[in-house]
Amino acid sequence: MNKGFQSDMADGYRLDEPAITLGSPMLGDEVLTDVRVQIALSRINRHGLVAGATGTGKTKTLQILAGQLSALGVPVFAVDVKGDVSGIGAPGDPADPKVTARCESLRWTFQAAGHPLEVLSLSGKSGAHVRASISSFGPLLLGKVLDLNETQTSILSLVFRYCDDQQLPLLDLADLRTTLKFLGSDDGKAVLEDLGGISSASLGVILRSIVTIEEEGADIFFGEPEFDVHDLLRTTLDGRGIVTLLEVADVMDRPRLYSTFVLWMLAQLYESLPEVGDIPKPKLAFFFDEAHLLFNDASEALLEQIERTARLIRSKGVGVYFVTQAPTDVPSSVLSQLGNRIQHALRAFTPDDADALRKAARTFPVTTHYDVERTITSLGIGEALVTVLSPKGVPTPLAATRLIPPDSRMAPLTDQELSQLIAGSQLFGRYGTAVDRESAHEIITARLAVAHQAAQGAAGAAGAPAGAPGASPYGGMTPAQYEREIRRQATQAERDRQREIRDAERERKAQAREMRAAERARQRTLNTSIRTVGRVAGSRLGQSIIRGVFSTIFGRGR
Repeated sequence: MNKGFQSDMADGYRLDEPAITLGSPMLGDEVLTDVRVQIALSRINRHGLVAGATGTGKTKTLQILAGQLSALGVPVFAVDVKGDVSGIGAPGDPADPKVTARCESLRWTFQAAGHPLEVLSLSGKSGAHVRASISSFGPLLLGKVLDLNETQTSILSLVFRYCDDQQLPLLDLADLRTTLKFLGSDDGKAVLEDLGGISSASLGVILRSIVTIEEEGADIFFGEPEFDVHDLLRTTLDGRGIVTLLEVADVMDRPRLYSTFVLWMLAQLYESLPEVGDIPKPKLAFFFDEAHLLFNDASEALLEQIERTARLIRSKGVGVYFVTQAPTDVPSSVLSQLGNRIQHALRAFTPDDADALRKAARTFPVTTHYDVERTITSLGIGEALVTVLSPKGVPTPLAATRLIPPDSRMAPLTDQELSQLIAGSQLFGRYGTAVDRESAHEIITARLAVAHQAAQGAAGAAGAPAGAPGASPYGGMTPAQYEREIRRQATQAERDRQREIRDAERERKAQAREMRAAERARQRTLNTSIRTVGRVAGSRLGQSIIRGVFSTIFGRGR
């Protein structure tokens, strides 16, 4: 084998600290088995990309990374899109011919191991049911779920602010729907004007979007108890990191919602974790499978939020890994934040594929050992181009790598195994039962009921004959008109009270001005008297008088 290649690989991937082993470098058909391509554990939080065409081994690469991180005490969160990552909870099969052949080609000693596993579900059907409140989701993420444009999302932001000011908790979609209906009705017109003249038509668009996703069953994603992201950071008593899988195979018909929910988890981690800087091992590794779903049709505001989170969460001790088919699925502003890269094979069947392949090849470090564009298309299953950040912070040499097999089962858990795992889960008991406490829906409904009763009582007091044929209980007005009249009277009473306060303040200021004027007049009189005495003392008569007084004083003294 080429001596220069051997030297570059040995120098580039030599580590004297804990690391994740990926495999061994290849040059042509030869494998350099005495060198291991590794990622330093202290550089896992520099984020990364696992890319490649369907069937090239991205999911198994995720298993390799997650399994070794767990063994080294690092908690892992991963999205299981197709339901085939759950096998990480069971030991692999050392007798598997594919495993045996791969280990022989790498001279790798296979040690089967399962890893501690928790399973979460957005629907509650295949794991602990995780939910988020509408208010913590925020208008930006919710706007993406509802497929709103930027103007409609800004309107949603005003609605959120109104609910915050009025102490109206937004916990589920029923709360938001009730709030929008109230603002769009006659009862809420005054409030709507105070919010800046939002049109009821715009509220209607948002309301219809909510109704649409409710009919699709999306209401199960929102509510309480809200998932605590600190539950992702747990380890076992013997120090192994717990692997938490979010099973989304049963909700893949709503990819926009699931991907945004995962981003919510990442944002919650960013908001809640303290700054830790560079640490020997990360607090959490976060794997985002099918990452292109997150960026599809994302608004500029949402892209800015994703970029900011990816840029800053590194200092919170969290490493984020995007798993997708092509590097071009991830915006360049986010790709620039990634330090570790594992590129499986890409296929070029169309002109667009060929263009994406050329773009991907140009983004790798310069190498004399590979024709990068050609190598990407010739990689086999379980092989990848790898470049990562070294402990010194510089990229390692580009290495076409034959990856080791994962130590866990490469097939998913059986239904029976999964059911037993979920039944014994601590999180299943904690998040299994929904909680419906008082929130915006109940508060607004109660307030409107009280207002209607008050309007009826006021109408009765005004002398409307109860039960008279054709008589209106609101004095000839509709309920909405009568409520507006009550609000008008309340507003007028408040204006009168404010007027009395202003009049009293003016009276107080006038009295203060009179006192200051009287004080200035007294001071002027005193100053005039002093000046008069001074003039008298300066005249001849005054001098004679003063000499006489002094003569009398000193004469008597003698």
